[in-house]
Amino acid sequence: MQLGDARSGKFSDNIIGFARALRRAGVPIDSARIALAITSLLEVGLSRKDDAKHTLEAVFVSRNQDREIFGQMFDSYFRNPEIAQKLISQMLPKAKGVISEPKRRARVQEALNAVGKAADTTSNKELELDLDAAMTASESKRLRHADFQSLSASEFLLVEKLVKQVPFALPRILGRRMVSHPKGQKLDWAKVMRETQRLGGELLHLPRLRRKPQPLPLLVLVDVSGSMERYARLMLTFLHQATRKSPRAVFAFGTHLSDLRPAFNKLDGDDMLELVNSIVDDFAGGTLLGEALEELRKNHQRLLVGRRTVIMLISDGLDTGSPEILNKNLAWLKQRCRRLIWLNPLLRFDAYSPSAQGAIQLHLHADAMLAIHNLSRLEELAESIVQLLKK
Repeated sequence: MQLGDARSGKFSDNIIGFARALRRAGVPIDSARIALAITSLLEVGLSRKDDAKHTLEAVFVSRNQDREIFGQMFDSYFRNPEIAQKLISQMLPKAKGVISEPKRRARVQEALNAVGKAADTTSNKELELDLDAAMTASESKRLRHADFQSLSASEFLLVEKLVKQVPFALPRILGRRMVSHPKGQKLDWAKVMRETQRLGGELLHLPRLRRKPQPLPLLVLVDVSGSMERYARLMLTFLHQATRKSPRAVFAFGTHLSDLRPAFNKLDGDDMLELVNSIVDDFAGGTLLGEALEELRKNHQRLLVGRRTVIMLISDGLDTGSPEILNKNLAWLKQRCRRLIWLNPLLRFDAYSPSAQGAIQLHLHADAMLAIHNLSRLEELAESIVQLLKK
């Protein structure tokens, strides 16, 4: 089948539009992949829809978690079964009068809505600018330093995708378990005896042991009160991806404590947030940190064993509970952890000082207070924690 010149006409526009929609849904795609996709389709041809789908999937999808996103996006973007003719002729309009559609991932639906809305209200040139504006270097630089609270709805969705890419490598500690190592500090006497028997008493080297490095356990406490709503959502998204390789326990607190460990067991960030919404029933309410810590002490104190756990408490400190209860439970928490780190979005203000009762108690007990109000601060977070743990 002759498709003509891929550099002109509707064919290349359709593939570019589909790639941009995927990119808006969080699939990493650059211009090189788009060019490769166009070339590949020219070689494969468009006589079969499955061939076109598998070709584009091979080019655009490089992570296993993006396969479902690609499949849903492809089926929604190219609804007409006559894909060969439609890819050549024109972009397919959104189907009208559909009684029911399959359930899509949240980021797939958001990307399709954005494309459909832009197509209805702007010209092709404006659509291209709208889809690409968030990917420019100047826009990325601005968003890195923009306060999460000041972001527009579309900017917030973009930043929510960007926080998943922020590195967060915590240091490892030496555990109790011993493993073989040529430069270990302790002789492996059991292996010495086995080697002596096997070699007739002539050892070429002495087997040694050292303590096995292991990741630091994390306990994350996230404030979900009204003043923390946006920060909480972004921090949950960030920590879900960034702490995947560390043993972790995550709880939300507002007027009471909510266990988010089942949600953090989900592999997909959209699924995690959906389950968090169903677990937490005190979103945008008040903050009773002291009472929440009391519940943690009664029901989950086995999470804090051996003073190895790093606690990340994410809150603005605007507590409405009793300062005495908060002080008692923060003292208990501090005695049973390696470090208590207060992540405070109010540090975005240069003249900030902890003056609220809850903030005063947190400042008294915390080992450090770090800012988390924009992307650049999140990028610095891991390095700051590493420096703190060295002390």
